[in-house]
Amino acid sequence: MTLLDAPLYDPAKARRRKIAIAATIGAVILLAALGWFYRNWPQEHAVDKFFTALQQQHYEVAYGIYFNDPGWLQHREKYSQYTYADFYRDWGPGGEWGLIKSHSIYGSANTKGLGGGGVVVEVIVNERAEHARMFVEKADKTLTVYPY
Repeated sequence: MTLLDAPLYDPAKARRRKIAIAATIGAVILLAALGWFYRNWPQEHAVDKFFTALQQQHYEVAYGIYFNDPGWLQHREKYSQYTYADFYRDWGPGGEWGLIKSHSIYGSANTKGLGGGGVVVEVIVNERAEHARMFVEKADKTLTVYPY
């Protein structure tokens, strides 16, 4: 075969190739956009589980979610800095937010913490105008109240 014996140009094959390239680029852009949009989903999900447990009045479960330790009852001494009694006083029916009847995640933002990064998740509690702000440590998924 010589240069003058090149195959004939096939417009259908060229069109299929262009469509495949465009579809691949579109899929990459779509996946990147979805990745960006849901980048804080694990932290938002942890806060949602926390407030769901509070709403169902499962305070021991919520305390375990707060420290990302479902088996916290086996080693209570590990959490002497913020005991379950303190937690119940802050998050129970007599706490700042009262009895939690409804909640929804409003949004989230990344931040740089002292020991690494974290995410601030804003939550609408009981349809109040003031939102609860929870800080979720990315490294270990522990929760704290965002002070700012």
